[in-house]
This record gives sequence, C-alpha cells and structure tokens, in this order.
Amino acid sequence: MSDSTEQTDAIEELEVWCAGEEWCPVTTTATLIGKKWHPVIVHRLLEHGPSGFNELKENVDGISSKVLSDSLDDLGEKQLVDREIISEKPVRVRYSLTDHGESLEPVIYAMRDWGVEHITESDDRSSSIA
Repeated sequence: MSDSTEQTDAIEELEVWCAGEEWCPVTTTATLIGKKWHPVIVHRLLEHGPSGFNELKENVDGISSKVLSDSLDDLGEKQLVDREIISEKPVRVRYSLTDHGESLEPVIYAMRDWGVEHITESDDRSSSIA
C-alpha cells in the first residue's frame, strides 16, 4: 500500500460526525490535536525540528515523561509524528513530524499568534486572561 493510500485511509478513519449527519472538519481537527499537550509538541517539533525524547521533554516545559511518551504514541498513531530509532550506542530515538504533521503548521502558528495577541500573563502561572 502506498504512503498516500495509507494516509487517506487514516484520515477517513478519523472523520468525526456531528450535528446530525454532517461531517465536521473542526471536530476532526480538534480530535487530532485537541489533547492538552499535542499542539505544544507539534509546535516544538516545528520550531526545533527532529528531536530526541529528552530534548523534546526540555522543550515542552512542565510535561512528565509518561505524558510525553503517551502523547508521542498517540500522535504517531494519528500519523502526525514519526519515531525513528537511531542505531548508535546507546540506541537513540528521534521524533519528527510527518508530512501530515507538518501540514498543521498554519494551524499551530495561528494558535500561537492568537495567544500572543489575546492572552495576557497572570501572576498565577496556571491561568491567563484572554
């Protein structure tokens, strides 16, 4: 099976139906990147390029190793992130965006830009004001 056929099949499996019988592309996109850390991970891979696990963990401030590992697995299953094993001693793993993942660039940067324009820092790091 070709890469484009596999990608098309994966996209078809992700279609989310809402509002009766209508397919909702917004809901589908939110399903792909709607988990808490997913857009941040995609953003860091866009900004820093392919990264090892520890480098990615440093770039995603505040994420635990377990959550990062689970998120990378989920993004891999959704064909947004590729996991490459580097045959060195010791063996390393490098994560990068697939073409499908890189196509999220305008979405992720629009989210970043909106945040820069509309969100102000709060004294409490767990909240911000939009």
